[in-house]
Amino acid sequence: MPNMPDTKSKPCPLCGKPPSPDHAPFCSRGCKDRDLLQWLGEGYRIPGPPVDTDGLDSEDSDR
Repeated sequence: MPNMPDTKSKPCPLCGKPPSPDHAPFCSRGCKDRDLLQWLGEGYRIPGPPVDTDGLDSEDSDR
């Protein structure tokens, strides 16, 4: 049997309401914009090791 598309849509990842075709996978423009603001505001950042800022953007560094 060929793979059938999933007829059940996943809920909005932010509020859990059914998704809107115009804003999928979100339910509204509001949730879509809130998600974008999280990305722009570094709300979804991944922790990593500290960066050594000495020598960054320095003209004295050896290349």
